[in-house]
Amino acid sequence: MAATLAGGHALSEDVLAQRLAFVRRANAMKDVLRSGYTGEGARESVAEHTWRVALMAVAFADLFDGIDMVELLTMILIHDLGEIREGDVPATQQTTDDGRAARERADFADLVASLPHALRDRLQAAFDDYREPASREAVLAKGFDKLETILTHTQGANPADFDYRFNLGYARSRTDADPVLASLRAMIDAATQRRAEGLPGWEEPI
Repeated sequence: MAATLAGGHALSEDVLAQRLAFVRRANAMKDVLRSGYTGEGARESVAEHTWRVALMAVAFADLFDGIDMVELLTMILIHDLGEIREGDVPATQQTTDDGRAARERADFADLVASLPHALRDRLQAAFDDYREPASREAVLAKGFDKLETILTHTQGANPADFDYRFNLGYARSRTDADPVLASLRAMIDAATQRRAEGLPGWEEPI
């Protein structure tokens, strides 16, 4: 007798294969590079960025009342999957009218198309909520995404001409959307200012 899983699914190769195929395709995120640099001077991947956004959410989750942690982490883990084909565009080069958002949404829809309908629709709804934040989870996911980007720039072995001061105004409306995010932003901005002055971003050793 086949085992019955959560949601009434019978354990079968098809049930597992649809999801495994999605995870296999998402592996391409490891090869999509961002404009940020690691502490050793390597180009950061989108997957690495996503990992630390999720880690930030976990580290600060207990400071937020009434959030759906599964939904928050879901949004974070999928929010850049639309970049698998398009690649990442640095914030300094982004425009609002180039059609990129629509193309990324279409690419994400293609990525999840083979999943079971209920799961596909849930992921698509989370993806759309993140893009135009309505829920508190989406607001936090968006804010942590911006904070992680700026934090990486304070820690990276960046090129000599790196524009730290751009970060002081970058995405402020997203990080001012919650008091905890705003307080974290102030701390990261202080490190950004130090790097702009040619000093180490963080005074204390890791």
